[in-house]
Amino acid sequence: MSDDEGDFGGGGGGDEVYDEDEMDEDNPDMFEQNEEDEQDQQGDIDGGADMEPDAPDLGGPPAPGEVPKDKRTTTPYLTKYERARLLGTRALQISMNAPVMVDLEGETDPLDIAQKELQAKKIPLLVRRYLPDGSWEDWSVEELIIE
Repeated sequence: MSDDEGDFGGGGGGDEVYDEDEMDEDNPDMFEQNEEDEQDQQGDIDGGADMEPDAPDLGGPPAPGEVPKDKRTTTPYLTKYERARLLGTRALQISMNAPVMVDLEGETDPLDIAQKELQAKKIPLLVRRYLPDGSWEDWSVEELIIE
């Protein structure tokens, strides 16, 4: 055991405690250094425009992105998974008072309304299909074949 058994606030000797007035007298430049550090941490407002330019293009594959409509490779049929996601998303939107795109004939259930919009191909959402190379195809509900 140590010699200072009764001292629970010790924390390992050698730590000196200063009042604020004493710190100013000991190190008058302390606050100036903190201001300089803050300016360094804030960085440039332009987002680092003075950094080195990006590495040159080495002729690799083009960056992935959207596939043009005339170059699509996936099927135009709406899958059961896409159907479920479309209906669920649209029903949630309708339940949150989104505008309805079809005439209502007494329907109050958001899922029923979403199904009616899907049959009329009036859902204002896109189906994004990701391809293995990182690109994607966007299909509107109007373009898809719904069975």
